[in-house]
Amino acid sequence: MSSSKEQPSEQPSLLPSLPDDIIIDILSRVRWCDYRTLSLVSKHFRSLIASHALYARRSFLGCTERRLYVALSNGVTTYHNPYILCLKANGGNHRLVLIPWPTNVPHVGSFANVGSKIYAFDTLNRYHHLPIPSVDCRFQTVHLVSCMNATMDVSVAGVIDGKIYVTGYTKTQWDTAAKMVMAVFDAETQIWETATETIIGRPYGCVVMAGKMYRRDARNSFVYDPKESKWETDKRLNMFKWEGGCVVDDVLYYYDIRGGKVLRAYDPRKSSWVVVKGLERLVAEGRFSESYYTGSCGGKLVLFFSKDRRIKGIRCAQISLERRHHGRSEIWGKIDWCDDVLFRSDDLFVTKTLDVIL
Repeated sequence: MSSSKEQPSEQPSLLPSLPDDIIIDILSRVRWCDYRTLSLVSKHFRSLIASHALYARRSFLGCTERRLYVALSNGVTTYHNPYILCLKANGGNHRLVLIPWPTNVPHVGSFANVGSKIYAFDTLNRYHHLPIPSVDCRFQTVHLVSCMNATMDVSVAGVIDGKIYVTGYTKTQWDTAAKMVMAVFDAETQIWETATETIIGRPYGCVVMAGKMYRRDARNSFVYDPKESKWETDKRLNMFKWEGGCVVDDVLYYYDIRGGKVLRAYDPRKSSWVVVKGLERLVAEGRFSESYYTGSCGGKLVLFFSKDRRIKGIRCAQISLERRHHGRSEIWGKIDWCDDVLFRSDDLFVTKTLDVIL
């Protein structure tokens, strides 16, 4: 009889030896937010999750998801730190999770996304001979696109039909000789179109509704029709100094912190402003907040607001919107959820949101 102890038999692998195409087909039906956990299973899983084949399969099956990327700043520096709005595991609260950002992509400036790609335009783009980086959020890879065809300090960027409209100063903005110009980048052909001058001053807001771009400067609101290549003033939109707004179903929404702290909506088809109803509890909860920002993701409105001065952090509410007609047009909001999404010792506020397809 052997004196050596009998060695326990090796446990069978919990992962079946399936062909890669079958594993990819299974993974493509899993929520994107679970991929980080699944990547810890093995090196092989990690390589499959980072493969182009997986996302091609997700697209073919219609399993793509929309995720809200959020840029935060502390007001002291101009740096934007990238976060993503995620649902905590096991049915927990929503959280803003800091994500890795490639070192060769600027943390300052303006951002715009087309599909799964985020384009980063440096605020100080005087060195216009440098290529523009784009981040593919599916793989966290960076691709450099052609240099901008105009020397400008970028202010804002908006997207219409796959084209990015970038507006900025030809010189420093405090220079009296500075002019505003607009350059257009076609994300499909990767080509910059001819830059043109604009009639607007420094833009404080930029949204796209029904194929037109709406912007405002310190005094006026403007609308740009790319089909006619023409800017016009919009007096009705100019009734309120909208800023930090978003668009859901071709309607502009912004939180009016000066005019009674209400969520206002502007419908360009009717040239009319209304106050969104049904949000009295949310308005009361945020009455001591000092900063607000609205974003849209998957047809829902997302409202970020700071907590009071004593309690640092950011709260967020997702709002479903409904049109009602009782003699006149009404828009009602329903709060789907409202959570503390970030706790920090310093003051942070939202500067940009991007609805990214993954």
